[in-house]
Amino acid sequence: MSGLGRWSLWIGLGLLAVAVLSSILNLIPVAVIVGILGVIAVGMAGYDALYEAGSRAQLRRRARKVQREREQGR
Repeated sequence: MSGLGRWSLWIGLGLLAVAVLSSILNLIPVAVIVGILGVIAVGMAGYDALYEAGSRAQLRRRARKVQREREQGR
């Protein structure tokens, strides 16, 4: 996960905690707005994690392809 993804994850978790606290204190409009922002931030972090995992998988595929080509060329 990139730095932006980690940042989004922690900010999103913090915002979700504030949303729960606001809900407990019956500040429903604040809870809804902060909760939506928190879910968006956690979603961004999840997308970043999936993107990074896909990039690593692509690099592994390329490395295997090059290795097979080298072995066949011997």
